[in-house]
Amino acid sequence: MEVYRKEFYIGLSLAVSSSVFIGASFILKKKGLLRLASKGSTRAGTDRSTSGYAYLKEWLWWAGLISMGAGEAANFAAYAFAPATLVTPLGALSVLVSAVLSSYFLNERLNVHGKIGCLLCIIGSTVMVIHAPQEEEVSSLNVMAEKLTDTGFIVYAVSVVGSSLVLIFAVAPRYGQKNVLVYILICSVIGSLSVSCVKGLGIGIKELFAGVAVLKEPLFWLLIICLVICITIQISYLNKALDIFNTSIITPIYYVFFTTSVMACSAILFKEWLKMTTDGALGTISGFFTIILGIFLLHAFKDITFTWDSLPLYLKKSPQGIHGNISLTQLSQAMTTKPMKS
Repeated sequence: MEVYRKEFYIGLSLAVSSSVFIGASFILKKKGLLRLASKGSTRAGTDRSTSGYAYLKEWLWWAGLISMGAGEAANFAAYAFAPATLVTPLGALSVLVSAVLSSYFLNERLNVHGKIGCLLCIIGSTVMVIHAPQEEEVSSLNVMAEKLTDTGFIVYAVSVVGSSLVLIFAVAPRYGQKNVLVYILICSVIGSLSVSCVKGLGIGIKELFAGVAVLKEPLFWLLIICLVICITIQISYLNKALDIFNTSIITPIYYVFFTTSVMACSAILFKEWLKMTTDGALGTISGFFTIILGIFLLHAFKDITFTWDSLPLYLKKSPQGIHGNISLTQLSQAMTTKPMKS
């Protein structure tokens, strides 16, 4: 039990550091894309041209990619020590980091609603950490292979691949530049498979350090190939979304869809929910919805000018009435001093 708690806290620390790196990567990549746009380069969101990859020559974009790589590496390691139900929802902290940094470096305003949203994200993440499952569900690649051949997961994987192909080849060319959900859905559903690959590879690497000959296992290399394909698709369509839409819109929507997809995949593949108590499951769900509420407040009212002092200042002003431009204060005095006719 003591060994498990040690691994649990290692996974928790890696997940938090991952959120910091990934949150910063959004800002760096967006800054790089903005610099390219100011130079008149072909935009990454352009589907009609094969030259929309000018960002590969921008060092800020590469800095963002390296930061995301570091975050994903920490996230990769976190899955080897902690359950996916814990690691994935903690990605909400990357939303918080992105929101705070975007207010300083991208001039994207963070008002009171946003600050309350950040607080709710922290509270929700804390609740999910407290109620995270306390058992590791997969301990070897052999067990992972059994889970991957489960009928439920096969149906899920085929559905994900089929829906992704429809989105990529039929929906994205027509609606990708108009609707933010198209590119985000592609990244999210493919991302749920990449997390499964990461979880399996993390377990394999742990076995490798323990002296098990996992490099001879075909499943280990198959997981690597699948992970590379999934990450390549995610990076490509995330860049398209970042180039077209506002960062403050992409980050929360991506978090909600990605986390939901991963939790659904985790429930089917790892069956973590079956090992949770009723209180733990309710706590995890309530923490997740608290995070969603925080994200909604963080970005739904981002264009509204609202501060702590704005409400009393608004009440002190004299609203213009239709008849006579009478203020609320004058109207109140008139009602209290003028006697009523009998």
